[in-house]
Amino acid sequence: MKPFIFTVLFAASFCLHALGQGAKHVVLITIDGFRPDFYLDPSWGAVTLQQMTAGGVHAKGVNGVFPTVTFPSHTTLVTGVKPAKHGIYYNDPFEPQGATGKWYWEYSAIKSPTIWDALRQANLTSASVLWPVTAGAPIDYNIPDIWPIGNSDRREITAKNGTPGLWAELEQNATGKLEAHDFNLDKDYLSMDDNVARMAGYLLRKYKPNFTTVHLAAVDHAEHAQGRHGENVRKAVAGADHAIRFILESLEKAGIKNQTAVIVTGDHGFVDRHTNINPNVWLAKAGLIKDLKKDDWKAQFKSASGSTFLHLKDKNDKKTLQQVRQILAALPQSQQKLFRVLSRQELLQAGADPNAVLALAPVPGISFGNSHTSQAFTSSQGGTHGYFPDFPDIQTGFIGYGAGFKKGQVISEMELVDIAPLAAKLLGLQLPAAEGMLYPGIITLK
Repeated sequence: MKPFIFTVLFAASFCLHALGQGAKHVVLITIDGFRPDFYLDPSWGAVTLQQMTAGGVHAKGVNGVFPTVTFPSHTTLVTGVKPAKHGIYYNDPFEPQGATGKWYWEYSAIKSPTIWDALRQANLTSASVLWPVTAGAPIDYNIPDIWPIGNSDRREITAKNGTPGLWAELEQNATGKLEAHDFNLDKDYLSMDDNVARMAGYLLRKYKPNFTTVHLAAVDHAEHAQGRHGENVRKAVAGADHAIRFILESLEKAGIKNQTAVIVTGDHGFVDRHTNINPNVWLAKAGLIKDLKKDDWKAQFKSASGSTFLHLKDKNDKKTLQQVRQILAALPQSQQKLFRVLSRQELLQAGADPNAVLALAPVPGISFGNSHTSQAFTSSQGGTHGYFPDFPDIQTGFIGYGAGFKKGQVISEMELVDIAPLAAKLLGLQLPAAEGMLYPGIITLK
């Protein structure tokens, strides 16, 4: 349950709804692993995205939050603040005695006001399909991104944690009876994005919600397996493009196309990798990790793949922190050059996990693991993310199309925190806690 202050804050501000409104409806679509070259480079063949770019506004690059991973990024997209404030620091919580497989699925973990809170205060409606951190969210028509630990069949748990009766309604009216592989990413099938689009299209036609969020996940799956330019990545991009076309056609069929602003963005870019580092191996050799299951440790790194964050059992243990710094400083120069050490102050400035005392940010091509029992250096392949958001390959993209957007405007570079205040402004809502920049030159208000 959100703190009472959220309600007070919104009640004071949402009375301004419809003043300066740019659209009656907003559809926020994410392509997981979305990159600007998908719409800027015609060779990708993403015709719908390229047509939206030509007919709307776009950014040449969007800087993400740190770490650049899915769940923190999607939470930033609906709050306008970075992980340090909204509380979703990684995809999965730091579990000192070893990861259990749990992720940040529940909406109750979010510590900042969201657009959904704003919509409820303004008596506006919402829908969502496969958006992270939405189990139990105040969304009228909700299919959350959740799965059972150790089981890839997410149908039952999705139905249970979504809006009561909605899963059955969608199977009857939008998708037909779904099998397990129709709604997961176990294989290289693109059917999950297809079915997410069918669900979103039905909700738009049937209920015409004011705010709809849609998460298309297949591109990320392909990029993890094959890197930035694999054959299946191109197939997945084409599939996501087709899914977005289906959603646009659904808006037209619903009779709300001219009243709807569509935002297509992502959570992170992607980086090809070749080498994985397990820094917990160094800590174990120094006696700082002995037996995690028995909670016998002093320091350990929490990996976000393209970065890793140091946690201390005792946050005030300056001696252990200094020992870790000495371990890192004693590495051969050939290994030290593979990453830079970010201080706690730098993490605070980046809006990252406030519980971490330092982090390692590697050069492109290097990733991190959590193991403390394997080799310190192992080979890796495919692609990953989680990197510090300060170079082009890890940037995501942005396209604004339809009602409220000025055609032909280009933003050289924007921030992920800019998206939530933009969506709120288009709906005539206030999002007072948001930290992002609202660019008035890209929108037209009534």
